[in-house]
Amino acid sequence: MGRIRILVVDDVAIVRRLVVNALAVDADIQVVGTAANGREALAKIPQVRPDLIILDYEMPEMDGLETLKEVRRLHPGIRVIFFSSYTRQGAKVSLEALWQGADDYAAKVTADNLAAATLCVQNDLLPKIRALCARITRDAPGLPAAPAPVVEAGGAPSHAPAEIVAIGASTGGPRALSAVIESLPNDFALPILVVQHMPPLFTRSLAERLASRSTFRCIEAVDGCVVERGTILIAPGDWHLVAVREGDVVRAHLTADPPENSCRPAVDPLFRSVAEAYGAGAMGILLTGMGQDGLAGARRIRERGGSVLAQDEASSVVWGMPGAVARAGLANKIVPLPEMASEILKLSKAAGRNRAAVS
Repeated sequence: MGRIRILVVDDVAIVRRLVVNALAVDADIQVVGTAANGREALAKIPQVRPDLIILDYEMPEMDGLETLKEVRRLHPGIRVIFFSSYTRQGAKVSLEALWQGADDYAAKVTADNLAAATLCVQNDLLPKIRALCARITRDAPGLPAAPAPVVEAGGAPSHAPAEIVAIGASTGGPRALSAVIESLPNDFALPILVVQHMPPLFTRSLAERLASRSTFRCIEAVDGCVVERGTILIAPGDWHLVAVREGDVVRAHLTADPPENSCRPAVDPLFRSVAEAYGAGAMGILLTGMGQDGLAGARRIRERGGSVLAQDEASSVVWGMPGAVARAGLANKIVPLPEMASEILKLSKAAGRNRAAVS
């Protein structure tokens, strides 16, 4: 078993000390260096050989995005967690970092005292570090000892054409979502509901970014809005998103019910709701993410005759959520990310039948 080697990059000395001290509680993690800006970090990487970099955005000489681009060019195997403020601008910058190749992000927090701030950093960073570097410690939850084959794992899907696509994602999700949505044809007619584990400001920026990269209408869901074809609804941060059938119409509703799997929004409530609203017409997609949110919901979709697809391990940043569904035998197929849109189209039975199903 190895230790996870961390390089902390932030121009504020007190923040560097806070992160270093917070990570010191985990015996499997070793902070091998710190840097005050991107240029210093790039110079240190060959010396300290980090497995993962915690990277601040606002720094002199070379900011976080510039540094990230160089890390991806020179050291593509190093994991990167982008560290930015929990603000509207911080959300936009963090999403840009994810599109530029960051593996995950962590929002800087404000706290009343050092102990509270340290605990916040530990609760946010430690699970992400262990999930992203699970192959080093070999003990992170949600990752199997050996890759699962890309095969049909849970039997043939229902013969009924899909009427709804529900997608759940977490770590690595924004880029995976973009890859799927951009690969769908412009006339794809099924509505798409998305739960991406993110706080409020971040989900709005995600919706705006996905809308700018596709021809679909993509918005944060509003309570009571109609679930309609050609529209992508993103669950707002801190709200569960569910689909409720009201006669011939299906509406999206937002609930403040307790978190599930420590998440709100969570995938399980969404999947359960589409199973009830659409029955055999429900399609659930599990993309990259840590933990097992979506497992119980995927089981409900299958019980109601619907279909479930899971992203494969090789193309996932973390094979937790899709891996849990695959190992439980609930995935009709385990799919590499570049092939996911094609599999969605197969299950939705072509654009013409899509329109008939949702009209």
